[in-house]
Formats: sequence, C-alpha cells, structure tokens
Amino acid sequence: MSPSGHNSRAWVEIDLPALDRNVGRIKQALPKRMRYVAVVKADAYGHGMPEVVTRLLQAGVENFAVANVAEAARLREISSDSYILLLSPTLPEEMARGVSLGLDFSINSIGEAEALAACAQNLKQVTRVHIKIDTGMGRSGVWHQEAQALFAKVLSLPMLAWCGVYTHFSDADTDTTYTAQQRETFLKLIETIPLSVRAKLLIHADNSAGLETFSADLPFNAVRIGLMQYGLPPSAGSFLASLKPDPVLSFHARVVLVKHLPKGTAIGYNRTKVLARDSVVAVVAVGYGDGVPTAASNRGQFLIHGLRCPILGRVSMDQTVVDVTDNPGVAVGEVATILGPQGKDRITVAEFCGWSDCIPWEALCTLTQRVQRVYRSDRT
Repeated sequence: MSPSGHNSRAWVEIDLPALDRNVGRIKQALPKRMRYVAVVKADAYGHGMPEVVTRLLQAGVENFAVANVAEAARLREISSDSYILLLSPTLPEEMARGVSLGLDFSINSIGEAEALAACAQNLKQVTRVHIKIDTGMGRSGVWHQEAQALFAKVLSLPMLAWCGVYTHFSDADTDTTYTAQQRETFLKLIETIPLSVRAKLLIHADNSAGLETFSADLPFNAVRIGLMQYGLPPSAGSFLASLKPDPVLSFHARVVLVKHLPKGTAIGYNRTKVLARDSVVAVVAVGYGDGVPTAASNRGQFLIHGLRCPILGRVSMDQTVVDVTDNPGVAVGEVATILGPQGKDRITVAEFCGWSDCIPWEALCTLTQRVQRVYRSDRT
C-alpha cells in the first residue's frame, strides 16, 4: 500500500482486500472442523471494528471475540446474529446487558457462574457460557486445579448453557516448551468432562501465536485468530507459517516544517540529541498523541521520498523531528511513512516494535482516535 494524496495531518490506511486475502488463506489452511473465531477487541486492534467486522462477515466469519460488554454491544449493532464471546471476566452490573444481547460469557469462578445464573433467571433467558481455565497464565480463568469443581457447578445451573471451554497461552510466541505444558494441562482437564457434554463444546486454546504447537489430531474445534488476520505473520514454527499474510495497516503523516539548523543545536525536550553537523530537519505532524512512542526517540526512522530519515531528539505529543539532510528536496505537505511501505522500502511492524520497546499488539492498539482511518477497497 502506497501513501495516498490524503489531506489529513496523520492517518492510517486500511487495505480491506488484504484483510480478505488473509482471512481466506487462514480459513483454507485450517482443518475443516475448526471454527474461525475472529478477535476484534480494542477496535479490531486499531483497524476499526465496524469496517473490519463487516468485511469478515462478507468472508463468511460468524464467530467473534471481544474483551467486554461495551465492545460486544457495538459489535451487535453490526451483526444481530453472530456468536460473540466475551474474553474477560464480567462485572455483576454488566451481566444483564450482556444477557439481553445474547452474548457468550467467559466463566472464571464459581461466584461468577452463580451471579450470571441468577441474572439469567431474572431475565428468563438461558445464557451461553464458555469456561476459561488458567493453565499457567496467572490472569483470568479458573485455576486448573479448581476447574473440575467449576465444571460441576455450571452443569448444575439450568439457566447456563455450557457451550465452550478454553485456555490462553502466556508465551506461545517464544516458548514452545511451556506452551506444550499448558496445552497438556488443558487436555487432561478436557478428558474429565463427560463425553456427552464434551461432544457439544467448542474447545479452543490457540491464538495466532499458539498455533505453533497445534496438532490436527487434538480435540480442538475452534481457533482464535487476531494478529494474523491483520497481516502480522505467525511464528516460524507454526503450521500456518507458509501463509505469509499481507499487512493490512500502514501509518502516515505530513511534513509541516522544513528548516536548516547549525551544528551544535539541541533538538527536542530535555535536549537528548545535539546535531553533529549542519543539518536540514523536517517536523512531522505526529507524536505520542497519535501512536509514536517516546521510546522511539533517537532510535526510530520515518520514510520520506522512500528514504529512511532518523528521528532526532524526543518524540513529543504532536510532532516528531527527523533528519532530512541527506534527502534533498523534502517539502512541507509531503508524506512521511511511520509504518508500512513507501517507494522501494518498508518500515515493518517488527522494526517499529524494536525501536519502540513494544509488542505488535501494542503498536497497533495504541494508534489513537486522533489518527484518521482511511479504508481502501480497490486494492488487488
């Protein structure tokens, strides 16, 4: 995707046909029994929930996952009949709205199960639930040694329809040994569920990273796909590694000032960079108020004219200074690419994260609402 003639100061371009291609490749590569659960929390990882969900629905995706009831309500306005799984624990005061919206709740404790059952009884609406098991993440989910008691509790509550069970891997992108241990703990617990119940459950553990230790002969029948559908590649050992998904998002901003500064000039707050030569600098209308972390100060690069221009000094809220001394002819109004391709070069998400001390999920989700989303539907 190349920068457009868009007139915003800072914007991201979302290549919707790239999303289509990624989803199609993933669906084709998954075993036939596997249900594709699209993770669209945090505004579809910063890509824009309405546009992404609409495109996913057109691609035949019917199952979605979000973080909380507020996100689910927004999604329900887009799709009235999709399955929507809440991935986080639900507060008691959120339950009635979630039940009314027909959501699938994640159950993390006996107390949460009892509260939800009481709410469902008051509303006279049987409610679908997935039991989440903590197999070593130490976050949400029932601790695995207490899971069987929660299984029994949910089965005893007639207003709860148990339709799924899952876990979440804490280190799937870097530690396959620990991930395999988590998977084994989960599988042993699955075996304790009565077969008549288990046969009706959606059983899932894998996200885009966790697919590395996935095996087709295991009893999983669903997979949660987030990062990969947005074009970030799976880990090298994943059985989906050959897919090479297309990046969906690129990030751009305008040059608002170009000026000459003498050797010895200090740049930015706290004077963290002093020019070692007479220089030409460009001020770009983007900063940490848009999604360029201060950690990228004096480390990151932008593309202008397809050439790399180093960040000078500290990234500020609204502006970032880059060195264009060796990039003659840069002018006000021209496009700087923060993330994505320009000319024959590309700033990858991996590079951006390395400069910014962040992870890919964070890099995408921290693009603020001040950054306009521009959707492209005409890419091939």
